[in-house]
Amino acid sequence: MSVFRTKSIEQSIADTDEPEYQLKKSLTALDLTVFGVGVVIGAGIFTLTGRVAHQMTGPAIVISFVVAAVCCALAAMCYAEFASTVPVSGSAYTFSYASLGEVFAWIIGWDLILEMFLGASVVAQGWSAYLGVLLGKLGVPLPAAISYGGVIDLPAVLLIIGLGVLITVGIKESMRVNLVLVAVKLFIVLFVILAGLMFINPANYTPFIPDAAPSAATAGFSWTQPLLQWLTGSAPTAFGWSGVFAGAALVFFAYIGFDVVATTAEEAKNPQKDLPVGIIASLTICTILYAAVATVVTGMVNYTEIDPKAALASAFVHHGQSWMATLISAGAVAGLTTVVLTLMIGATRIIFAMSRDNLLPIGIAKVHPRFRTPWKISIIVTAVCALTAGLTPIGVLEEMVNIGTLSAFILVSIAVVVLRRKRPDLPRAFKVPFSPVLPIVSALICFYLTLNLSIETWLRFLIWMAIGFAIYAAYGVRKARLATGQALPHDVQQAMSEGVVKRPSDGSK
Repeated sequence: MSVFRTKSIEQSIADTDEPEYQLKKSLTALDLTVFGVGVVIGAGIFTLTGRVAHQMTGPAIVISFVVAAVCCALAAMCYAEFASTVPVSGSAYTFSYASLGEVFAWIIGWDLILEMFLGASVVAQGWSAYLGVLLGKLGVPLPAAISYGGVIDLPAVLLIIGLGVLITVGIKESMRVNLVLVAVKLFIVLFVILAGLMFINPANYTPFIPDAAPSAATAGFSWTQPLLQWLTGSAPTAFGWSGVFAGAALVFFAYIGFDVVATTAEEAKNPQKDLPVGIIASLTICTILYAAVATVVTGMVNYTEIDPKAALASAFVHHGQSWMATLISAGAVAGLTTVVLTLMIGATRIIFAMSRDNLLPIGIAKVHPRFRTPWKISIIVTAVCALTAGLTPIGVLEEMVNIGTLSAFILVSIAVVVLRRKRPDLPRAFKVPFSPVLPIVSALICFYLTLNLSIETWLRFLIWMAIGFAIYAAYGVRKARLATGQALPHDVQQAMSEGVVKRPSDGSK
């Protein structure tokens, strides 16, 4: 019962043909690109841009976005190679199982559950906050007790329940709604860029890189200080080139989400071709839009006067355009809806992959006979996210989303190198260039970024991982299908003969 046992690529792909655990293949390259853009462009572009420019970089935030994009591109190429080679649900979990071994697969799966559960809940609360602002501007304020920051965040709960129903009904239906909302969001982002050009004052770009200065962080030990700062005893600074790179570490998290595209690999019509396109195209589009928005906002308002909480809307209010601010708030509501939707889909697919391997109870992995979605898992994800978003003040836990994501990036980057050595014979529709150099650089950069997270985030992360190891030791290590040799409960022929499922009309398996 070695914890380093690996699941073969062939077995992972064969499992996708088991009728009771078979997802519907309906996603195109366009669907996957929209899916990626939908989850990446969210709270980051509406709030993070102003905060980082105001506190860390000044107008040079554009450089920070480009640096962060280069770092993300390295990880994205690793994801693209794996997703085109192993087109199975589970993303980094599945990739790690095929290359590094079961214990690493469990670690990364447990990481991703944390990232997506918490991410969906956090963004749902942000959505509720924007909805409250929008309704307030429209003269229909919500009662304080049932709105953002109240006794229960009812709008966030209702949003998650509604999206939970949607992802249970079907992935294609979810994508149609996502397409509409992403179109609205992109319209708002392009509106900010084009309308903002009329209010740019070139003087606001000087100095482009403000002189370095001590940051407002307090000296001495603090649970909220970055781990790297505590380890090195260095004093934090803002602005200057050090501020630009520190800003890159912060805006990096505005890109988090492109990896969720890989969780839908099993539902892509042509995963070998479409997954690399979806992952890399969504990252490219988001980089261009982020850089353009950052350029416009820092040109409209001097970086010292930017409102860190609502930079885009306040920039237009600064120029007397309140109606534009209302429109942007509406766009934020639509934009954050897509983020919650895609994170919830990602969470269901991660748990689905782990359950199908019986690292979590296999019974919850069965798909609905009509909708072809893992409906039991969708209900679990919806219930947990709704309770977390509605009842928990989780703002202080947002960094845990980041540490879970970066941990996944590190393991995927390493796994690319390992699988290249173990299985050089596998057909790879996409290959990371200059391997193993670029994957190793990707892992090192991601590890550096984790060191810039706070000490309390690391502590909470270690506690979460300890809980995960306890579950794995008590259940997964003994019950896993690789340990027992157990097949999925019903094979294809038996299911066909019993009428459990019908073969699709197109003749596919």
